[in-house]
Order: sequence, then C-alpha cells, then structure tokens
Amino acid sequence: MDRRTVLGAGAASLVGAASGCATATNGLQVTVPLPVNALHKLAFGSCLDQGKQQPIWEAVLAERPELFIFGGDNVYASAAPWQLDNLQRAYAHLLQSPGFMRLRATVPTMAIWDDNDYGANDGGVEFEHKQASKDAFLAFWRASADDPRRAREGLYQVAHVGPAGQRVQVIVLDCRWFRSSLRPTDARNAPGKERYLPDPDPGKTMLGETQWHWLEQQLAQPADLRLVVSGVQVLAQGHGWESWGNLPLERARLLGLLRRTRANGVVFLSGDRHIGAFYREQRVGSYALLEMTSSGLTHAWAQASEAGPNRLGELVTQNHFATIEFDWQARRIVLCIKDVQGRVLREQAVMLTDMG
Repeated sequence: MDRRTVLGAGAASLVGAASGCATATNGLQVTVPLPVNALHKLAFGSCLDQGKQQPIWEAVLAERPELFIFGGDNVYASAAPWQLDNLQRAYAHLLQSPGFMRLRATVPTMAIWDDNDYGANDGGVEFEHKQASKDAFLAFWRASADDPRRAREGLYQVAHVGPAGQRVQVIVLDCRWFRSSLRPTDARNAPGKERYLPDPDPGKTMLGETQWHWLEQQLAQPADLRLVVSGVQVLAQGHGWESWGNLPLERARLLGLLRRTRANGVVFLSGDRHIGAFYREQRVGSYALLEMTSSGLTHAWAQASEAGPNRLGELVTQNHFATIEFDWQARRIVLCIKDVQGRVLREQAVMLTDMG
C-alpha cells in the first residue's frame, strides 16, 4: 500500500553461526548476532520513507531492544516505471540516517519487504523486476553469499532465539513474490471496499506451494512463542485495502494449518497500513489469535478511520513503533505500540499459558 498519495506526501534469517551466537535454521552470520540467551525485549516497525525525518530512532534505541524486525516498506522505491537505480538510491539514502545507522550497528535485525521496497504498489507475482529487487534487498541487509534465500524464490526466513522453555520462533513470510493478482473493487474508496474485494478463486495463492510446505515444517518445530511476520494484515477485518482477507481461502488455509499442526503461541506482526492496532480472533476449540499492526515509522495516516469488527480499541494514527517484552518467569508477554517519544499508546498483555 502506498499511503503517500493519501497523505499528500512527496515522492536474515539473519543470525550468526559464529561461536557464542544464536543460530537459525540456515546458520548464517550477521554483523550484530542475535543473543544467546532468552529475549527480554524486541522492537518492530514498518513503513520507513528514507526521504523523511526519522526522529523515532531515538525512542527505539532508548528501549534497548535485543532484536528489531523490519516489517516491510523499509524504503520507498515503487514509482513506475520501476528502475533498479531508484531502489539502490533509496537504500543509499537510508544509510545516511544517523539513527538508522546506530540501530544497525548495535541491534540485530531481521527484515522482509512489502510492496514499496518490493517495487510495485500492491504488487505480487506479476512484478517482472522482482529478482533484481530481491538481489538489492539481500545486498542491503547483508545476507551472506551462502544465504539459502539466494538459491530459492522469495525472501521467507525463520530464526529461533533462546533455550527450551524460553524459545521464540520468528517466522517471516513473503507475501509478495508468489501472491496472485487481487480482485479490484467495484466501488473505489467506499468503506470496506476501498481497493479490493474478496476473491474466492481456489487457484489463487498468497504464499505459493513451496512456501506453504516450508511454513508447515516450521510450525512443527518446538517453540514457546511464535511471531509470524506478514507484510499485510492477517486477522484484520472491515476494510478493502490489501490483506489476507483479499484471498479468503488462503486466510482459511493459514488458520487451518495452525489448527492442524497444533502450533502454540502464535502472534501475528503486520505492517503496510500506516496505522497501528491490535486485532483478536477467537477460534472454536483453540486459543484466540492476536495480531499487532505497527505501520508508520515516518508517516502514519493521520486521517485513518475504518470499521474494526475484531479490532481491540481505536486506531493509532500517529508515527509509532512497537515492542514486545518477555516475562518468562510469569509466562507473560506485553505488546506495546509507542509514539516517537516512547510513550505507550496501546498495550496488550498475553499469558503464554493461554496460547495453546
């Protein structure tokens, strides 16, 4: 989603295999390795326009997170016609941000793209330059030469942090590379039908069969908490922007996969929307799922207003980031959405004992 028009604005597994470093399934190295011990705090955010001021990094760094997850639209370079030079200039511009560079030098990071760093607004499988965009992404995020993502399609990845009993699994999904075309709205900007309508076509996919198979394998691995990162919203209802709800059979497949694998401790993290919010979906015979959307590191949608039948509280419509704090002794996590001064705007506490 490109909110810059709406706003009137202008134009991995990244973990170390070295001694003393945590490892992911693919055992890669990063400049700042993940912690060996249990996580106590991580931060998450998306929608970072490299051309805008970025005062938010001061608040993020003050939190002293042990991991930062970039949830997509990490730069903006989707103007048509797409050019690799524009994307590379966007990445180079971001490297001129002192706050971003301090974060990059001191905090481990994981990242996935969304449409504006993928290269096509609301784009999917049809984007013809996705391989060049992927190569630039892997170069910018310092993926090693033997990173498995270089040898397969898409950018999905996984990492595990912490010992048994305190293990966090971070599953990062690619909702761009394989995603089928969406069904356009018949009433542009109408509430609930802003851009797209639900498409029940069984031949369409969000993840592609290879990624679906990989995801099932990851959900079978032991973990105490599973953070499933999706560039677009998963649980959110009541709007016609991009989301898993555009492909309802794929959304149902995802929730069915969680049931079939009996995956415990799942929390969704999403971006794209230029708003912050919590969403909850109760499931028959299982624990309620929670989603935290944090989207607007540099440019939230101040005028956002939409139905939220499964939303918890009001939308956050100012620039923000998110944190998750882990209290392993109490078996509790606290999810917060915070403003550019680090003040809590929304908060949800969840007991791990209630999640599977």
